[in-house]
Amino acid sequence: MIIRPTTNWFRMLFVWNGSVLQAIIPQLLLMLVVSSLALLTDGRIFGVKIPLDTAPFPMVGISLAIFLGFRNNASYARFAEARHIWGQLLIAARALASQAITYLPQETSGLDQQLLLRRLIAFVYALKHQLRQTDPQQDLARYLPATEVQQLQGMTFKPVAVLHTVRAMLHDAVQRQGGQTQLLWMLDTQLNDLAATVAGCERIKNTPIPYPYGVLVHRTVYMYCFLLPLGLVDAIGVATPLISVFVAYTLFALEAIAQQIAEPFGLAPNCLALNAMTRETERSLLELHGEPLPPSIQPCPRYQID
Repeated sequence: MIIRPTTNWFRMLFVWNGSVLQAIIPQLLLMLVVSSLALLTDGRIFGVKIPLDTAPFPMVGISLAIFLGFRNNASYARFAEARHIWGQLLIAARALASQAITYLPQETSGLDQQLLLRRLIAFVYALKHQLRQTDPQQDLARYLPATEVQQLQGMTFKPVAVLHTVRAMLHDAVQRQGGQTQLLWMLDTQLNDLAATVAGCERIKNTPIPYPYGVLVHRTVYMYCFLLPLGLVDAIGVATPLISVFVAYTLFALEAIAQQIAEPFGLAPNCLALNAMTRETERSLLELHGEPLPPSIQPCPRYQID
């Protein structure tokens, strides 16, 4: 995720990192070529004058604005829900760790509190890697025994497997401490909340915005932009390339932003900062047990891609 300090209005005009301009430069260059050809040929294609003026474009633009607005709202809703789910994950992990440390002393329950916290941290890392479809081996090896890491290698849903092991640990500890049903129920509530965050993330990851919406918006944007120079050339003349590219920048950028935030767990610059959020969860759990904290992930002075 791009993280930038607040800047003034003038510098904002020239922001490069964090904008989607880098992603749409090829389309803008193509628009520059198309609009320049329209200007040089006076709106003719193969010698035939295309009788377009600016009148139809506002009507098409209204429909296009509705399509883009729906697509962007749907994409941001997914992004916001994903961020909310990761916030709930942090709350449940902290609560479970605090309850286990407080209510299940190692002397009476036999609970290995350090191993419990390490498994909770491994759970968070396993979820991050599952969502990003990356290799969790290195992160899991930092917190889990080698035999347990080996067992997880062949599993598809590693976060669920780690959470199952944590549940078994807590059950055994409660039983050794006298089998307090209310305590087990309280701990199980936090475990269920953690399991719900896994399911919520999987739902977002595995249920994209319906494909026809993306196709409709994509086709409409490109047709509108490619026809626009033919309608403007008679009205504004030499300014046709400038205005066409400017309008195209707005529409292409909105489509690109919607595509990026619709996949909040991806690696695009404007996706969620999962590395930073995972690290903060790790630091919070270690602090509860009084262990040394790894450094937080901080953005550099200009930007950071997480």
